[in-house]
Amino acid sequence: MSQRPKILCVTDLDRDSEADQLREGCEIVRVPTSLQALAQLARDDFDGLYVAQNHLAEAFQLGRLLQNERILDGMPDGVALVDVDNSILWTNTRFNEWCGAEDVTGLSFYPAMGNPEILGPDFCPFHTALATGQASSSTLRSGDRYFQTHAAPIAGTEGESRHLIVTVRDVTAEMLQQQKLAAIHKAGIELGDLTPDEVFNMGVDERIELLKSNILHYTQDLLSFDVVEIRVLDEKASQLEPLLSYGIDDAAANRPLYAEPSDNGVTGFVAATGKSYLCEDTVEDPLYLTGFQGAKSSLTVPLILHDQVIGTFNVESPEPRAFGESDLQFLEIFSRDVAVALNTLELMAAQSASTAQESCEAIHGAVAMPVDEILNDAVNVMERYIGHEPEVVERLQRILKNARDIKQVIHNVGQTMAPAEAVPASPDLKKHSKLRGCRVLVVDADDSVRNDAHGLLERYGCEVETAHEGGEAVFMVRNSGPNVDYDVIIADIRLPDLSGYELLTRLKDVLDPVPLVLMTGFGYDPGHSIVKARQAGLHAKAILYKPFRLDQLLETVEAMLEVYGRVPQS
Repeated sequence: MSQRPKILCVTDLDRDSEADQLREGCEIVRVPTSLQALAQLARDDFDGLYVAQNHLAEAFQLGRLLQNERILDGMPDGVALVDVDNSILWTNTRFNEWCGAEDVTGLSFYPAMGNPEILGPDFCPFHTALATGQASSSTLRSGDRYFQTHAAPIAGTEGESRHLIVTVRDVTAEMLQQQKLAAIHKAGIELGDLTPDEVFNMGVDERIELLKSNILHYTQDLLSFDVVEIRVLDEKASQLEPLLSYGIDDAAANRPLYAEPSDNGVTGFVAATGKSYLCEDTVEDPLYLTGFQGAKSSLTVPLILHDQVIGTFNVESPEPRAFGESDLQFLEIFSRDVAVALNTLELMAAQSASTAQESCEAIHGAVAMPVDEILNDAVNVMERYIGHEPEVVERLQRILKNARDIKQVIHNVGQTMAPAEAVPASPDLKKHSKLRGCRVLVVDADDSVRNDAHGLLERYGCEVETAHEGGEAVFMVRNSGPNVDYDVIIADIRLPDLSGYELLTRLKDVLDPVPLVLMTGFGYDPGHSIVKARQAGLHAKAILYKPFRLDQLLETVEAMLEVYGRVPQS
């Protein structure tokens, strides 16, 4: 007697006459939904499929699921169908491979994956997706691997979600890169982070040696580069002076090099053009000059500060094509922090014979504008990713915090080491004591105006940030983050992209009230920006004239604080 055919019946009726008729000659397996039918088809072999009349609409869906199953099985990402109890109903081949089993159907999702650690941002993504009806994501860590999960609910016939489609992507490479970038940013801040004792007790040469030691430590330990050479540009002679070399032959380290695109090797070319250079094979590259015997590849990036090349950072390897695009990205990021640290060190050395006040003000003035540029660029990029790439937004928020920390570290060191004459006279300080800690955003296309705002307001304890145009200012306000809201916003009436009145209307969408002060030169206001702004609610005292007069600037900022008060900082 031949074996009876096995039929899968999709019906939720206890008694189905047509299905019952099939029992006479067939083995019947009942399931109530098409999703459960898909899971059953994945586990067992069937000779036929029967769909009850009240499930005809699902018959088409089941056909599509069977077709999609073949597509999903070839995906590089893992895919699993999960029920409300986190039990796996179906998986593709990739998911099974990551679980280390041929078939994990019937197992609970997390044990099947080896009980990974849930890193967030959602620590209960499946529960959230089922409860809200919206997709939810989270990151898992299993051993030394990282996975990004995305759980999307599947609406049932009555609208209730009882199943989830979970996609799993291996993001180990991305997570390791993020961790390395974060470590590089932290290392960059620590490069020039001198303690008060070090500032007081170490001479210029000792500070240079400490910086060289820190650079070499992070280059070897964090970036894994063993052969290093850093040169600093002498602008007057256009010569690249050796600062640090490790693993480089003595003759090469002491070789005179100039910032010229030819006859000065890769280092001279990079210094002259301001562009990074990846030499994949030293034998075939006409620019390369031997750094050490046996070198087969090199990577050289410029040290840039204020859009000017101040030196070069070169690493080499005995292996051809040893460096890739990720190495280039990491070294360029680290070199920015090295440039800031070198500039800080140079300013401290240049002011060593002067007062502590002059030294601290010079350092702060040199760092303030580049940090503002970092803040402007970061919020511009953040605007593009908000709502789309939360990990990118989170990384940019860390960059904003780190950039602001650079200024705060310098400010704290200056407060500790500055003598009494390094600050305004005591009566003046007491008179304007309410300015201390006031956060001010200055918006002007003129570099000198933004620089003056830093110099004048920060000596009275204000925390100043700047923007070039109105759009940047709106982005800065919208993405200011916790504890960094602005107490006063000072803007030119004629910005490259907006008038003062237009900026006021844009800011009203973000702030209420808007503590805006408009500044103008002694000229005609063709667009009647001030008149329109006053009609729109600009305060009568919120007008400044350029160039700044210190007394008028301080009085206007204090008047705005009296009118609008301080923004509460949590």
